[in-house]
Amino acid sequence: MSGGLFLLATRSEGKLLELREIFSEFGLHAIDLATFGIPESPREDDLEQFDTFEENALAKARYFFELSGGVPTFGDDSGMCVDALGGEPGVYSKRWSGREDLERKELDAANNAKLTTRMREARAEQGDRFTDAGRYVSVAVFKDAAGEVIRRGEIEGRVLTTPRGTGGFGYDPYFEAPELGGTFAESSIKNTAAGSHRARAFRALLNALRAQGRL
Repeated sequence: MSGGLFLLATRSEGKLLELREIFSEFGLHAIDLATFGIPESPREDDLEQFDTFEENALAKARYFFELSGGVPTFGDDSGMCVDALGGEPGVYSKRWSGREDLERKELDAANNAKLTTRMREARAEQGDRFTDAGRYVSVAVFKDAAGEVIRRGEIEGRVLTTPRGTGGFGYDPYFEAPELGGTFAESSIKNTAAGSHRARAFRALLNALRAQGRL
């Protein structure tokens, strides 16, 4: 088990904050890609090319497992699915705006601008049929020499057109989850790590791995 070392296959600071909180509850130490010394590569953008969260998460875990020389690796893929938009942006959440020239906060802003425009258009077009219901989805994957384990987590909520909160990342200011007591951007890391879609996926995965004696 590489001396108990685990690799988190993400470069998202927001995800890392939440995942470290979850992993600490299990008494596990996991390091991110930068700390491990894996430089960022354009090839990473091609990993999220599939039509399901499961396939994308597996692609990340497999890629970094091999690149790290076989260090047990956790990968995930997540996104927001909006009922009024036919499930969009879904697996395309990160690059929904089409702005390949942008990264991080600037990319988040472009994605959220598209979200609010599309929601207002949907409300006008659908009238009484319109719903602001949506869900955050996360699929967590573990890859080691013994194989792969996958778990999925979801949280239901409402998609807003006016942001609330300053925390989080991505669509967090626009996604209100009653179980968290507000939007993801209004939630503390500890609160988010207790009940988010990502928390549910990773807790289910970690419990499964522990039951299998792989942690």
